[in-house]
Amino acid sequence: MRLLAIETSCDEMAAAVFVDGGLAANVIATQEIHRQYGGVVPELASRAHVKSILPVVQKALQIAGLQPEQIEALAVTYGPGLIGSLLVGVSFVKAMAAARRLPFVGINHLEGHLFSTNVHEDGPEPPFLSLIVSGGHTILVYVKAWGRYEVLGQTQDDAAGEAFDKVAKILGLTYPGGPAIEALARQGNANRLSFPVARLSEPFSFSFSGLKTAVLYHVRALTPEERSAQRADIAAAFQQALITALTKRTVEALHARPARALTLAGGVACNQSLRNAFKTVAAQHGVPLFFPEPIFCTDNAAMIGRAALFYLQSGERAALSLAPQPSLTLSSTR
Repeated sequence: MRLLAIETSCDEMAAAVFVDGGLAANVIATQEIHRQYGGVVPELASRAHVKSILPVVQKALQIAGLQPEQIEALAVTYGPGLIGSLLVGVSFVKAMAAARRLPFVGINHLEGHLFSTNVHEDGPEPPFLSLIVSGGHTILVYVKAWGRYEVLGQTQDDAAGEAFDKVAKILGLTYPGGPAIEALARQGNANRLSFPVARLSEPFSFSFSGLKTAVLYHVRALTPEERSAQRADIAAAFQQALITALTKRTVEALHARPARALTLAGGVACNQSLRNAFKTVAAQHGVPLFFPEPIFCTDNAAMIGRAALFYLQSGERAALSLAPQPSLTLSSTR
């Protein structure tokens, strides 16, 4: 099967091609314009997708050595995400499917992250526990089987990646905040300051709003000279508090569910300190740890294509009435 997969849930325009189950091309176009605004501007994101989707698809096909007419199946992210961005990808795939009478499937972006550790078919097999941690999501998922998921807990306010962005702005760092804070934290001492780790009544849930506010109040109380002197320590202490919250809830989930493996997915999974913390957790609990290659952590079409292969091979097909669902959740049934 020759499959073309499209991902346009936010500001990345991505296309991937699979040939006989193997990844033949993976192209991602990142929109740099959002840096000047300190975050993604939805209208600008959708406009950029309209301009870039055809060139990105053409490049993916060229890398895979295929012509458009050689594609046999299609896949597209249909939620969750920004409605304008999702519309571009869904409309493109439905138009191509209708014109060439090709089978296609709509894929939940979150489910794509669950499949991201299996892009090259060397990842975990269910049942396993996965933490998806990104700019828009922080969610603990128990993967009973492919297509059958139990959402154990998720953030009640800010996602972890969103907290990184907001604290980076407080510290005068660039967007996106995750890489900037991680780099600055390497120069600091996390033990010189202490920020709170929220403890919620809901099991396995997260909250980072209070942590962000604690950093804000601490910074506001400092003189300009103190801010400059403590900047790296603040970044390190904030990062440590956030990682502590993530690991604590994950450990609790490992105690509650029988898991063959642990996975870490999403853009924040690129953070090396978080990866090291999860390596320790996995070793202490005697389970293998999987995380995607960095290019498969952030939004990409390869993970969408891998999920699509599972559903296409299971006989599933989407109808041309498929509509974007910006608030789509990860449920246990399709």
